[in-house]
Amino acid sequence: MRILVTGTSGFVGSALSSRLLDRGHQVVGLTRDSSRVPSQLQSRIELVVGDALKAETLKRAIDGCDAFVWLIHSMEHEDSDSPFAERELVSASLAVEAAQAAGTRRAVYLGGILPADGAKSPHLASRLAVEQTLLAGLPNSTALRASIVIGARSRSFRFLTRLVSRMPALPLPGWSTNRTAPVDERDVLNALVRATEGAAEGMSLDVSGPETITYGALIELIADRLLLERPTFSLPFSLTPIAGQVAAAVAGEQPELIVPLMESLGSDLLPRNDGLASLGVKPHRLSAAIDRALFELESIEEIGAR
Repeated sequence: MRILVTGTSGFVGSALSSRLLDRGHQVVGLTRDSSRVPSQLQSRIELVVGDALKAETLKRAIDGCDAFVWLIHSMEHEDSDSPFAERELVSASLAVEAAQAAGTRRAVYLGGILPADGAKSPHLASRLAVEQTLLAGLPNSTALRASIVIGARSRSFRFLTRLVSRMPALPLPGWSTNRTAPVDERDVLNALVRATEGAAEGMSLDVSGPETITYGALIELIADRLLLERPTFSLPFSLTPIAGQVAAAVAGEQPELIVPLMESLGSDLLPRNDGLASLGVKPHRLSAAIDRALFELESIEEIGAR
């Protein structure tokens, strides 16, 4: 198959591209900055450099492809006055139009698990809108939803790890008692490969790990696996807009990314279905996923004593 992978410079996009290549597929990579694509990948894929908000870029990238994987998110700062949700919906709509014109029948999308109570944050509402756009325009597509992905290059996991490593005590806001089911990055990649190769056409599946945990317990587990003693204390409030700015500064991340992510923690994010089982993927346990991610992350940056 000839497959377009968007967001090739990101951790999921680059890792997925390598796996697809190893399985004998041709890969086209779409990126805004070719210098951010891993050097070992650049020589193996066909790179299209351009803006996913421009129809011509997407037409060039999708032309001749059997499928495409949509990994583009727009929460970080852009030279644009439009909100990230609007940019994400516009780019997804342009991708559908380009695919329809090229005869590309399916997309694979990685979005976010939604709260069962329907109270979606702007970040999760945007993910759902993109999913619906892709499935409506290309009915043979597959949507995968995940909450926190455990991996060394996962920005949500790296963000939590940096907070644990850099803060002497950990305040736990009101949302820390909400629950989620983190998933190992290896399981997400396996699910994406199988979906890209044609499994679960027309379906929306939640991909999650085998264990449910509160956000507060997840933070404490990361500290425990790092062998760091970090006292925690509960707060009766959230103050996400302010706390997000502070947390982003501590973790060295952009607040445009962190604040929307933190806003999404206000409800339980639990899977509707066992998407990994539907795709034939056996999940890794949470402790094993965290240990592997921390081992790899420590080879990249100093994160604390072990």
